[in-house]
Amino acid sequence: MRHITNNIPLKRLLKWLWKNSKGARGQAIINTFIGLLDITCQLLWVLACKRAIDIATGESEGSIAVTGVIIGALMLTEIASRSINRWIHAVIGVEVRNKMRLKIFSRLLRGEWLHLQKHHTGDLVNRLEGDVNNITSLITEIIPATLVVLVQLLASFTILFSMSPILAVSVLVALPAAMLASNFYVRKMRKLNREVRDSDSRIQEVLQESLQHKALIKALEQNDSTEEQLTNLQKKLQGQIRNRTKFSLGAYSFTQLGFATGYLIAFMWGVQGLATGIVSFGSLSAYLQLVGLIQRPTMDISRFIPSIVSSFTAAERLYELEDIPEEEQGESIMLQGIAGVRFKGVNFKYDGESRHIFNNFSYDFAPNSCTAIVGETGTGKTTLIRLLVALINPQEGEVEIYDKQKSYKSSTLTRCNFVYIPQGNSLISGTIRDNLLMGNPAATEKEMMQALHIACADYVTELPQGIDTELSEQGGGLSEGQAQRIAVARSILRPGSILILDEVTSALDEETEKEMLHRLTSSQAGKTLIFVTHRPAIIQYCDNVLRIEKPQET
Repeated sequence: MRHITNNIPLKRLLKWLWKNSKGARGQAIINTFIGLLDITCQLLWVLACKRAIDIATGESEGSIAVTGVIIGALMLTEIASRSINRWIHAVIGVEVRNKMRLKIFSRLLRGEWLHLQKHHTGDLVNRLEGDVNNITSLITEIIPATLVVLVQLLASFTILFSMSPILAVSVLVALPAAMLASNFYVRKMRKLNREVRDSDSRIQEVLQESLQHKALIKALEQNDSTEEQLTNLQKKLQGQIRNRTKFSLGAYSFTQLGFATGYLIAFMWGVQGLATGIVSFGSLSAYLQLVGLIQRPTMDISRFIPSIVSSFTAAERLYELEDIPEEEQGESIMLQGIAGVRFKGVNFKYDGESRHIFNNFSYDFAPNSCTAIVGETGTGKTTLIRLLVALINPQEGEVEIYDKQKSYKSSTLTRCNFVYIPQGNSLISGTIRDNLLMGNPAATEKEMMQALHIACADYVTELPQGIDTELSEQGGGLSEGQAQRIAVARSILRPGSILILDEVTSALDEETEKEMLHRLTSSQAGKTLIFVTHRPAIIQYCDNVLRIEKPQET
């Protein structure tokens, strides 16, 4: 799998974020409004406390009781707004993340097969989980919070400036230096975050593959080497996180030093004013609270920057998935008669390969025919299947699906005419019924039982829960032969007049293979059957044999 490390221009990322924020903008607006309400309450609190202290010390006249009621109302409003914010974060936030994840997941499902193959499944899962969480957090929480703290900074500074212009300016001594350093900081953090996210994806890949092939790892006694591989990747990730943290802490400490200096100036200023009688105790209290309300948002912004940079790294990784072109979308084209498939002068080779798998290849799988495709490993049988079901397209020539009345170029829209029975165990976790209904969600109980009979999977009826028996991942609990027969039954239920059967008897004993082939060819008479096989027993059931030779170097 290739990891792309080139930074995408910020302007392009911002456009992508805006386009993909559609479902999250409502929550972002609500969070911004609640944040502004919270800040308003805090600022009014400062002024109310100043007034209460000034009334108590005789600096001004008024009712302490009324001021206390106002302070109490502000407290209750702030508590209510923060409670609502927590509810929105917990409930609406999940909905927003799910919508974005579904959108990207749907695009991946509709992506062209060849381009999807360039990404490891573990990396894609990592992007759908971690990166989507980062992006939704950026849109719904970090951006609104940043807007709120900017308003808080401006409002607090304005109030403090009205009380003491020199003091207001002095507490921002660290801001110019922080702004000058921000460009370098962001560039460096984008690079460090990308390294961390890519390493995290690599760990996800190893975990997924190792657990998926746990039986193979045990059989080959590769436990230690697999653990060592994971340990090395984890150490690499730890080192990258350590470097990122050191850099981030250095920048944070520098900013904190400036803020501490500003607070010290404000405190000494106020104490000196109190000693000389030019500042009241209430004013001193307000000064210190306002300094906190100025410096806290500034520190929040410095804290948000790593999260923002991390989110832009996530946006880069999700943006890259948009480079995966979608398959042709539209209404399926189901031929009414028995369909056939013609290859006309097809040339095909994979990207980066020098040799053609097919060079000026032509063949006609005529309607109602039965053909065996044979050839050595590596001759192109699997590629031929991919061309048949339009997972890939030829560079030259044409694959055409046709019946007596019409013909169409083979594409995703004509895929509905094919019934593909893949090689090996292709069951999913769930019940046997769930697996069968993947072939035809509208299948009746009778149709499912008939399909199981054709596939020589009658043993299902003897299971304690029958077709409602739960299966674990990849049909765990069944033998390879049993799983293969359920996969055959599932495919039989699918509508379509062209059956592609890829090594469907590879895990069967000779007697079961013979019986299944007899039932298949008898029950599916009138359809176009294409067997991809190494098994000589299958050839005798076929009208035609297509032998594929190993392609020559060009």
